[in-house]
Order: sequence, then C-alpha cells, then structure tokens
Amino acid sequence: MFGRINHSNYHQICDKLALADPDLADIISAYGYPPLWSRPNTFETLVHIILEQQVSLASALSALNKMRERVQEITPARVLLLTDEEFKACYFSRQKTSYTKYLAEAILSGQIDLTALEELPDDVIRAELTALKGIGNWTADVYLMFVLQHANIFPIGDLAAVNALKRVKKLPKDTSREEVLAVAEQWAPYKTVASMLLWHYYLSAGPPAR
Repeated sequence: MFGRINHSNYHQICDKLALADPDLADIISAYGYPPLWSRPNTFETLVHIILEQQVSLASALSALNKMRERVQEITPARVLLLTDEEFKACYFSRQKTSYTKYLAEAILSGQIDLTALEELPDDVIRAELTALKGIGNWTADVYLMFVLQHANIFPIGDLAAVNALKRVKKLPKDTSREEVLAVAEQWAPYKTVASMLLWHYYLSAGPPAR
C-alpha cells in the first residue's frame, strides 16, 4: 500500500508508526508532524546531495547557490564548461569538483538516466548510483528518500538520524551499527518516515543536556 510516500499518505504513516512505537508518538506530540522533505529528480539535486557529504547543510547550499549564480541553470553541459578554478570559486573542493564532472559526463553519455530510475526497485537504483564515482550509500539513501520518496529506507550513514535514534531510544553512544539497524527494522515498511521523524526531533530538540 505504501511503497512511496506522498502528501496524501504521509500523516497516515506517521500515525501508524506512532501507534506502534511510543517514542515516535512522543516526537509528534512534542514537535508535531515533520515536513515531508522532497527534492526534484534533477542533476542539480544530485550535485546538491554530493555537496552535502560530510559538511553542514548551510555550506553545501552556499556552494550550490554560488554555482547557480555562475551558470544560471545547473545542467551537465553548463557545469562541464567550468574550469577547476571556477569550481573552486564556487566553494567546491577538488574531490567534489571531480565527482560533479563525472556525474555530468555520466548523464550526458547516457550511462545513467535519472528519469528511468523512478521505475526501478531500491537495490537496482542503489547499484546504479553507487557505481558512479563519489556516490556512496549515504548519497543513494538521501536520493531514494527525498527525491524518489521510497518509503522504507533508513540512512545508517547519517549521523543526525543515528544519533537521534540513540537519544530517542536511550541507547548508549557506542551502540553498534548492527543494533541501530535492528531497531530501525522494527519500523519497516516505513523506515523513511521514521527517519524523517528522527530528523525532525534532531532539528527541534536541540543538543542533549550535558
């Protein structure tokens, strides 16, 4: 019934999770429903997610906006016209410059077709994306959750989601990856929505008391 999330089923899934898990119910009770975060299925979105790897959301957005100022519209063809110096002026690291160029070439050559990904299952999409230089599981998870709105993804590589889970479930900081995944599995087939609740908590609750 809920292979994907959308505005018509989102609150219903939140309520279903809250009924099954009092800790998630407490998040909704304290902070309301989380936004249904979404992004368009475009080259620019994937560049944005690559920029967000291991940096703050604000600095990633700053670099994206700087590039948009320079090229007006962030497309594979326009990005490939930029020199390395121009990338640097847009706050792109050497590594992220390389990843962005590689992605642009992969799209222009037909190696990857973002529109075609919309009809494929999670594991096939993940395999296609992670075959590209600079795209790992975290980037694939964010794409599956925010862009394609697949309902059953838990981003184990995302520190905010993992730390929020540990706080909500009162787990020790050194809880293993396997234990975190086991907790997240209890939210199947709606792990994406549970993750959005955790992000909502992380953004709303502020830092833990010392």
